[in-house]
Amino acid sequence: MEHRITAVEVHLVSMPITGGLADATRKVETLGYTIVRVHTDTGFEGMGFTYHEVGGEAIKVLIERNFVPRLVGADPLQTEVIYRDFTQYLRGIARKGLTFCALSAVDAALWDLKGKIFGLPLYRLLGGDQAQVPVYASGGWTSYEDDELVAEIRGMVDQGYSMVKFKVGVEGGRNLRRDVRRVAAVREAVGEDVGIMLDANNCWDAATGAQFANRVKDLDIMWLEEPVPADDLPGLARFKRSTDVPLATGEHEYTKYGVRDLILGEAVDILQVDGARSGGYTEMMKIAAMAEAWNLKFAPHAMEYLHWHMVSAAPNGLMLERLLMFEDITSRVFKNLPQPVNGILTIPDAPGLGLELDMDFIRENDEA
Repeated sequence: MEHRITAVEVHLVSMPITGGLADATRKVETLGYTIVRVHTDTGFEGMGFTYHEVGGEAIKVLIERNFVPRLVGADPLQTEVIYRDFTQYLRGIARKGLTFCALSAVDAALWDLKGKIFGLPLYRLLGGDQAQVPVYASGGWTSYEDDELVAEIRGMVDQGYSMVKFKVGVEGGRNLRRDVRRVAAVREAVGEDVGIMLDANNCWDAATGAQFANRVKDLDIMWLEEPVPADDLPGLARFKRSTDVPLATGEHEYTKYGVRDLILGEAVDILQVDGARSGGYTEMMKIAAMAEAWNLKFAPHAMEYLHWHMVSAAPNGLMLERLLMFEDITSRVFKNLPQPVNGILTIPDAPGLGLELDMDFIRENDEA
């Protein structure tokens, strides 16, 4: 049976973030989703999404004005053809940034549609067989007082998580001693059996990042994330040569070409590319395969309900990240979401992404 796209709907929902959450380099004020719904002449509907802290309005308008006219009439199963068409059509503005966020949402919707057409969860369509995927809790902002940080991490462990991640780079990255004390306090609070990951959010130069890493490495750190600006590949490589604490990065790369440069620059140990930014499923599975060829682990950034099929199907898939600040808006946008149990997310046996939108909430809050 042939299928043709007949209509595409785009929704934008956002909510303010209270509590003054901040990492080493910026304060979070707003979170939101741009949601794409693709309809076919055979009655199927596919859904994809990306997220934003800023720029959601631009993503929505770009999809409506520039993507939709080229999608209507297309065969939704031709994900590679459609992806290539858009990267060529938008090549002047499509290398990174909001344009690729838009493309990611559209591509995810087409893959959700593909799974529904074939009646398979995406992890099975992609060749995987594991419905259960490890997930870690992520939060612990630098804006917290030291006791607040410890309390939040203890709360994560009490919820059953065996791996946690929190922010370093307090006071804009200018107080390494306090950062070291905070890491030591968390380790003491959670014990030796809980995995700890750290995220510096681009705040240091390579020498400072290595100095910090070497001060905390005896606390059994699983990785240090983005110790230097994400675009500073030589700095990431210098950091990597200066410590044996594993280096995690990649959430700010947008295509397989950026990942290629990270790998060839010897500037990554754990690859954290984000499928809501880097091109959706079509690009992310190529990225995962590229990482596998260099024997690197694949642990995408945030958006666990987008990435669960990818991590399940990829042989080098490591785990998912559950960024706790998204829990409120995510629980409103989607219905009946599976919740982690003892650090495991179980993918439902439903076709496509396995997600159900709460259209009442979305329509009521759509920033049309």
